[in-house]
Amino acid sequence: MEQNFCPECQTEMHWHDNHYHCEDCGKNWRKQAYCPDCAAQLEKLAACGAASYFCNQCNELKSKSRIRIEFVRAE
Repeated sequence: MEQNFCPECQTEMHWHDNHYHCEDCGKNWRKQAYCPDCAAQLEKLAACGAASYFCNQCNELKSKSRIRIEFVRAE
């Protein structure tokens, strides 16, 4: 299972109400995927338990092993 660590305090976060929550610093985060070729924000497509990522700029699916994932503050 993948662990998700807070970008600010490096504590493991937990999934809570459609975002990740850090108990130590009290901040909420969401994961965002970016295209490895053009750096555009990717659209996540989920079907039958599998996730795929689509780049609207490149107009193609991107391999999960190549994408860049960042945590951004959830408002």
